[in-house]
Amino acid sequence: MTVVAIDGPAGSGKSTLARSLARALGFVYLDTGAMYRALALAASRAGIDPDDAERLAQLAQQIEIRFVADGETQRVLLDGDDVSEAIRTPEISDLASRISVHSGVRRAMVALQRAIAAHAHGIVAEGRDTTTVVFPDAAVKLYLDASPQERARRRQRQLQQQGIEASYEQVLQAILERDARDAARADSPLRIAEDAILIQNDGWSKEQTFEHALRLCRERLGVP
Repeated sequence: MTVVAIDGPAGSGKSTLARSLARALGFVYLDTGAMYRALALAASRAGIDPDDAERLAQLAQQIEIRFVADGETQRVLLDGDDVSEAIRTPEISDLASRISVHSGVRRAMVALQRAIAAHAHGIVAEGRDTTTVVFPDAAVKLYLDASPQERARRRQRQLQQQGIEASYEQVLQAILERDARDAARADSPLRIAEDAILIQNDGWSKEQTFEHALRLCRERLGVP
């Protein structure tokens, strides 16, 4: 199994880049962030408090999360229910960040992520600890970053495309709070792996980021 792992803060473009790289390399795309969002949605539906670490860890071990190809995209199934759109709201995004700080939750989710990857010949995985915890031996490690202001502008555009209204100030505040939580959590804090390649993509288009990352991947993997 060959792994390309992409790490970085919220709004840096990890998901977009990972999907594009997976298509270009013929690998499976593993959206670890969607898995935490699916768990957050399950917890919300079950009425579980985001501070109840024990019940959340139990829930993480009980639910089934699957990815199903849908043309060039993929759908997220939670216990057989398509939740692809439901997990993309700002509320679920915030809740996913809050529940992901619990060690029991992260252990259960990491085990599930590795199990999914074990069945693929090659994967592109993205998430805030894919390079440091989930796949520490990944063949290629990329750390994608941009300023909070740039990430807030991107996230606001994304929400608007989904029909969700949010002011730039609200989105920026949410990103700053999420950055703080991700960096301060005791289990798997956000950090740059020593052997990761930093891509600072402020002012770059999605195409520029992709072309640069693809070139790096091909060099590291030794493929044309």
